[in-house]
Amino acid sequence: MAYTIKINGVNRTVEVDGDMPLLWVLRDELDMKGSKFGCGAGLCGACTVHVDGVAVRGCQTPISSVGNAAVSTIEGMAADPVGRRLQEAWLALDVPQCGYCQAGQIMSATALLRQTPHPNDADIDAAMTGNVCRCCSYTRIRAAIKMAAGAGAKS
Repeated sequence: MAYTIKINGVNRTVEVDGDMPLLWVLRDELDMKGSKFGCGAGLCGACTVHVDGVAVRGCQTPISSVGNAAVSTIEGMAADPVGRRLQEAWLALDVPQCGYCQAGQIMSATALLRQTPHPNDADIDAAMTGNVCRCCSYTRIRAAIKMAAGAGAKS
């Protein structure tokens, strides 16, 4: 079946089975490799994307459920003011080690800062739960989120 979805502001049409997870539509059909496959069960967060601004697990979201919603991926975050601040903070604090989980981490952090512009530690912990980092860069992730939130307060 044909599905037209708006990804990072651009309408894209794919001919796929409606049960195909959004992650595979992005990676295999549209060659958008930023969102990663991790566990396939929605537990690690590597596949996190936004559907109408809400962080969702792309590996567990069938394309048929997206409908007319706007999908945002890591590839579109540089054009988003909050996403850009987070990416800049990530680089300034040298957050990534292996980097595999970082797209999902930034997507979850962007959703957090949109909803809670000045999060405390509990807000960060709650929003980032389920985003696993094998390298355990959690301290730098938290610091980068706080840095991006502070930058938002000054603008």
